[in-house]
Amino acid sequence: MLLPDNPVKSGTILVVDDHLPNRELLDELLSSQGFKVVTAADGREALQQLRRQGIDLVLLDVMMPHLNGFQLCARIKADPDTCLIPVILVTALSDKQDRLDGIKAGADDFLTRPVDQAELLARVASSLRLKQRTDELERAESVLFTLAQSIEGKDPYTHGHCERLSELSAGLAYHLGLPEDQVLALRRAGVVHDIGKIAIPDSILLKPSSLSADEWKIVREHPVIGERICRPLKSFRNVLPIIRHHHERLDGSGYPDGLKGDRIPMTARVLQIVDVYDALTTERPYKPAFPIDRALETMRSEIERGWWDPLVFDEFAEFIHGETSEVSPSTTSRRELRSGR
Repeated sequence: MLLPDNPVKSGTILVVDDHLPNRELLDELLSSQGFKVVTAADGREALQQLRRQGIDLVLLDVMMPHLNGFQLCARIKADPDTCLIPVILVTALSDKQDRLDGIKAGADDFLTRPVDQAELLARVASSLRLKQRTDELERAESVLFTLAQSIEGKDPYTHGHCERLSELSAGLAYHLGLPEDQVLALRRAGVVHDIGKIAIPDSILLKPSSLSADEWKIVREHPVIGERICRPLKSFRNVLPIIRHHHERLDGSGYPDGLKGDRIPMTARVLQIVDVYDALTTERPYKPAFPIDRALETMRSEIERGWWDPLVFDEFAEFIHGETSEVSPSTTSRRELRSGR
């Protein structure tokens, strides 16, 4: 039996089935094609195998004791450590509701018993190719995150800045009711928003005194450089506008593009509020750490100068205090925020 074109002949496949003959049949077939195969007789054993070694694909029977296939699939997809592993449900069930249950559990594909060997190998190869691309993407993202953290590590005063921005920005986005893809973009942007500073000389980046006009010109290039670094990653398409525009100001006095008002993406407005707050509430060479109320008061004065979005700031002040304000923004205001207006 030969694999289809562009074969994938590596990967570890977990076969989960409570019937030994089924496990042995799949093990023999897949092993003969060069795959590493591990097996489990039920859902509990499968979870142990997933914790024990790196699994690239799960072939999962539905009708099993302890945890059935739907339940196990849902557990796999709910765990951040295993959620990206493709799961193919192998079942004799043909009812439409059973397939709907599988989709709800997060299954990536289905095979109906009796299994056709050619179809099985084709679906396995397709799922493993997808897993390889996912792994490559994760490695690329990991490199970017590591690079961003190395930049942060140069300056002891910014220790933990990226992590705080990532968490606070995502939390504020949830508070605002922004879509899930924008929440994820803000979580990522919190880490990599200043990655363009890799191109800024340390003599400028870590200069303890005021920067010259020429040095400021160099620093202001970092959002454009950061966008360029991250652009090859398609998964970062919603992150790029945040990287480029988190130093813009509502009155157009920011950089790099001098955007005004609603032309600044909502996600960038969220990150810049959190970024300013974090800078004010942490110690820097030129200032002590401000208490929360003083930091918020400073930001209010900057809003009066036309720098930050007042609606986003009001929501942030409520969010950071962790309690509902006595006077909440109107439903219309929240709707405007979610639509980016």
